[in-house]
Amino acid sequence: MSLKKETPSDQQLHLAALQGNIEQLKRVLDSGKVHVDCKDKEGTTPLILSAANNHLECVKELLKQGADPSARRLTGTCALFFAAQGGFLDIVRVLLDSGASLDLASYDGGTPLFVACQCNHLDVVEELLSRGADLHAQMIDGATPLFITAQNGHLHLLKYLISRGADVNVKRQDQATPLWIASQMGHTSVVKELLSSGADVDAIREDGATPLFKACHKGHLDVAEQLLKHKPNLGLLQNGETPLHAAALFGHMKVMKLLMSYGVDTRLKNKEGKTAGELAQDAGYDYIAKFINSYQTSQDRKSPTTPP
Repeated sequence: MSLKKETPSDQQLHLAALQGNIEQLKRVLDSGKVHVDCKDKEGTTPLILSAANNHLECVKELLKQGADPSARRLTGTCALFFAAQGGFLDIVRVLLDSGASLDLASYDGGTPLFVACQCNHLDVVEELLSRGADLHAQMIDGATPLFITAQNGHLHLLKYLISRGADVNVKRQDQATPLWIASQMGHTSVVKELLSSGADVDAIREDGATPLFKACHKGHLDVAEQLLKHKPNLGLLQNGETPLHAAALFGHMKVMKLLMSYGVDTRLKNKEGKTAGELAQDAGYDYIAKFINSYQTSQDRKSPTTPP
């Protein structure tokens, strides 16, 4: 009997699993005309369909009749992956009790724990970790469950992962840290929590940008304020720019004023030999260029005159 979904009976089984029609599902299975793990062209089994659509009774029946709890689609995803993604805790437990592989990853390295974190299903995350899921697993690009959580701004889940021992400074392959990605995304509360948990405020991505640089680039004022409390680098970075250049280039006046209140040097030149004011002028932000010039003049007046 073929595992591929080629016959009308196979199609009926898939439809019953998709819709949660338990009576139809039993009838088709009892006919003896189908394989319980028959697959469609993407490798999807009836169990995967039922798990992904929160049909608990169908999941139980399919497992009872011998469905493989670790069967995978062409992408490498399995029934547990989809149950975790949907936050279907009862199905997650049934699958695990039936022998589903806890850390079976998709071909990009994503495990059920990753998608539970991505979708902010704390109860599922707790269940998976209590069963021994790998908190320190990394996807193909190096991202960890904590990184994915920070990227999506899930504060309570982030706190839980840290309490379980997640490393706040593990880097993705491009050298981005959880703090870097949270700063870019503007997740202020997550940034604050990561900093209080020991995140490196000046962690540099491979392009030379720091968390503060990205916050200034994006105009995330509150994030920049949290970062500035931890004395980040305000000078020229490895990318040849300063955080002030990033704010000036994109017209983020409030961020610029905040940086100035922390003593940023407005005369610093970037890799192209331009100050933040000149960069703003070139970008069409004349009012920002004038503001910076005015600020510099006022600072000069405050500076004591050096005797000849």
